[in-house]
Amino acid sequence: MIGSTGKFQDLLPRVASAIVMGLVGLGAIWAGGWWLLVLVSVSIGVMIGELYAILTPAPQRRHGWLLGGMAGAAVLLSGVLPVGLVLPFALLPSVAGLGLLVRNRSLFAGYGALIVLSGFGLYHAREEFGLIWLLWLVCVVIATDIFGYFAGRVFGGPKFWPRVSPKKTWSGTVAGWIAAAVVGGVVMALTGAGAELLGLSVALSMASQLGDITESALKRKAGVKDASNLIPGHGGLLDRFDGLLGAIILLLLVERIVDFPPVSAAGL
Repeated sequence: MIGSTGKFQDLLPRVASAIVMGLVGLGAIWAGGWWLLVLVSVSIGVMIGELYAILTPAPQRRHGWLLGGMAGAAVLLSGVLPVGLVLPFALLPSVAGLGLLVRNRSLFAGYGALIVLSGFGLYHAREEFGLIWLLWLVCVVIATDIFGYFAGRVFGGPKFWPRVSPKKTWSGTVAGWIAAAVVGGVVMALTGAGAELLGLSVALSMASQLGDITESALKRKAGVKDASNLIPGHGGLLDRFDGLLGAIILLLLVERIVDFPPVSAAGL
């Protein structure tokens, strides 16, 4: 029976947790402003703490929440100060982590910096591009995850990278790309955006999957299954939002290169 045995034994707790997270997250995205900024800041702080816990022995993990607090404060400051002034504070947790960690220093410094920068990107995407484009980004990531999950379990087939992520299949990976293209097509129809949005949607889907597999590789290296047990059926915030981090980072890199947002719907 679904939820107790078989391929979908983790489905019910995943769905219940996803509904709660979705309502909170979409509410904050819709409201924007300080509602979104505070939620993003807290989430980034928790993810930095989880990353530190993954990469360091248990007796030294208390420092992770100090670094997480610094990271969250940096994102919060970006709502009141120019981003250029806040950037040193954004990188401070990574630099401090180099001195506090006893191993995996470069992994924490690099991945931690990307986590904090993604927090900046998520908030400012809402402020600069508007509601519809942040919803598009989030829907691309969600569709990639959901369709990848179901396609992988229904169709199975060759594994994507079994040593790092034993459950991920090529069928699920490709299904995620197709789902992202469908999301892009719907947004094209609603906004009048050009066909370039299809390619960007698929690229963001790929970046989401890269974010997911990167976090899986970190956990595999550290010998842990989940970043934490904060969310039933999902693990920690880092387990749940690793794909969104990857997509946000790619959007930050390409939005100055491509014509983005592609239509005037940015103000919606």
